Amino acid sequence: MVSTPAPLPSTTHDVTNQAPPLAPYDASEDVALLEGLRREGAGWAEPDLRRLGLLAGGAEAQEWGEQANRHEPELRTHDRWGNRVDEVEFHPSWHRLMRVAVAEGLAGAPWADGRPGAHVARTAGGLVWGHSEAGHGCPTSMTYAAVPALRREPELAKVYEPLLTSREYDPGLRVPTQKRGLLAGMGMTEKQGGSDVRTNTTVAAPTSEPGVYTLRGHKWFTSAPMCDVFLVLAQAPGGLSCFLVPRVLPDGTRNAFRIQRLKDKLGNRSNASSEPEFDGTVAWLVGPEGQGVKTIIEMVNCTRLDCVMASATLMRRTLVEAGHHARHRSAFGARLADQPLMRNVLADLALESEAATTLTLRLAGAADRAVRGDEGERAFRRIATAVGKYWVTKRGPAFTAEALECLGGNGYVEDSGMPRHYREAPLLSVWEGSGNVNALDVLRALTRDARTAEALFAELALAQGADARLDAAVARLKDGLATASESSARRLVEAMALALQASLLVRHAPPAVADAFCATRLAGDWGHAFGTLPDSADLEGILGRALGFGH
Repeated sequence: MVSTPAPLPSTTHDVTNQAPPLAPYDASEDVALLEGLRREGAGWAEPDLRRLGLLAGGAEAQEWGEQANRHEPELRTHDRWGNRVDEVEFHPSWHRLMRVAVAEGLAGAPWADGRPGAHVARTAGGLVWGHSEAGHGCPTSMTYAAVPALRREPELAKVYEPLLTSREYDPGLRVPTQKRGLLAGMGMTEKQGGSDVRTNTTVAAPTSEPGVYTLRGHKWFTSAPMCDVFLVLAQAPGGLSCFLVPRVLPDGTRNAFRIQRLKDKLGNRSNASSEPEFDGTVAWLVGPEGQGVKTIIEMVNCTRLDCVMASATLMRRTLVEAGHHARHRSAFGARLADQPLMRNVLADLALESEAATTLTLRLAGAADRAVRGDEGERAFRRIATAVGKYWVTKRGPAFTAEALECLGGNGYVEDSGMPRHYREAPLLSVWEGSGNVNALDVLRALTRDARTAEALFAELALAQGADARLDAAVARLKDGLATASESSARRLVEAMALALQASLLVRHAPPAVADAFCATRLAGDWGHAFGTLPDSADLEGILGRALGFGH
């Protein structure tokens, strides 16, 4: 009789020492965020923000974000009969993300909300809902930013603003005035000039109808091409001008908006970025001829704030992921969260994240008060937004790389989601003017209007005497202004950003946070990588505030 061998084990190992899924979690569980929300005048929005935080960190919304990036948008230039349609098709998860974003007021809604703090509440909502997915923040940002620019032409604003500020997401190309809500995009850059938009070659020819033109030309980066209307720069007889271009004309016919291709981008894969061609494209003048940059600059200021917000969101999102992993992963006989060097890394990241979040909300508060007529806040916003855009977006890629490394090899695989965040991070520095463009914009603001420097130093003076290292940094900054040049613009703007972040933390954060930030970012008691905080840093206090860590 032949014996039957014992069955082999069905598995070679048990799965142990792996962190469980992060979701569900509360994306609004961020002390610095909630304190900033209240401080900047939008405490009334906290209940909605907490509700949105649970949705953003929930398993369903996290899955929407993953699917929207895995199933990328597809360009369909023609229908089955050969008719030109120029449509982009998105996965259903994209539409689910968009529907929530618009309904929660993250697009144009604040412009129709008369409450003080409405713009702060929107920014805080972006800091929370952005935990779900980053790409769909592009059309909501442009829609928000289009409203103040469109107001330069009151008759057009009367027609379109109620729809741009709607909380209803109504996708699909139809006559704009027949829809329940609209999305707006922008078409500024061209292949020969990029940020140097004054070199644009797209031509606008007047028609017999006052205020109506036809465009001919080609744009190089026009994101979210399925938006309903676009603000576009083109050369009119009187110079570079701003125009409103609808995808569908009032008579129901498709406007000439020929999408040549979609960009194959490093990140931001869920969002379509296109190259449209205009040929006989009907457009309406917004603002006077020759004042295109002046007209659209308010749109740029708004989207720059959103770049800061999106970078701060990525920092917080990846910090939460890194902290979650460290809580559940053990190595060399102890949990990562209990090992001194990992705690140093996480605490250093937490400092950077809180500084970014706090600055973002201060900028949002300035924007909110500027809209309501505060000239001092308008001047502060003018320079501080460009400073924040330069610095916070520059910190994003290094930050997300370090947070990814906290997960080790697990962070390098797509399933973790960390590679998607890492690929997203460089976009925020490139979009709405690269680092050099923003640094030079700060110099221009300083030389063209003395009130901008006055507003910046008035803000810094609010923390005067509270920390000697900050006082010394402000003194150096004043000296640096006297010798500022184009070649040193980055150093100057970096010094401004660090002084501004430090002043906010000294005034509003606990001593553990403010002291460590000033010691490292201002006084140089720091290395060249995250995780090099000095022994004097209160790691317990920093981590307890940022991640709820105990010893």
